[in-house]
Amino acid sequence: MDLRNCIKCGRVFSYRGSEICSRCGENDEESFKRVKEYLYDHPGATISEVSEATEVSEKLILKFLRDNRIEIRDESNFFLDCERCGKAIKSGRFCDSCAVELKRGFESVLPKAHEKKPEVKTSTTNRMFIAEMRKKQK
Repeated sequence: MDLRNCIKCGRVFSYRGSEICSRCGENDEESFKRVKEYLYDHPGATISEVSEATEVSEKLILKFLRDNRIEIRDESNFFLDCERCGKAIKSGRFCDSCAVELKRGFESVLPKAHEKKPEVKTSTTNRMFIAEMRKKQK
């Protein structure tokens, strides 16, 4: 069991892939719901407007954008930057072309999942029969 400290509150928790504890995760989910509801009612709102109205930090709203949980509208003049090439994007971390290149790079390095593993044939002569071994011992 891997124990870590939550990066938000400092509380010790059992690590399961997230850098924050379950309590802070629940708080983030509540914040996300408030942001989502506000954006539904005010679709053209800026990040600072959403932050003020929902009392959710701009940093957390940007995290929601980077995690593809919300997306910038087409008519907005605000964009995120691709972390690889700097191109303007609406959500996520990478633009489409960089995502494709990264995927190709990973596929060339990682073993193919669809390749068949060599079949191991077993025969009855290769098996261990415990019952027979016990009979011989008696």
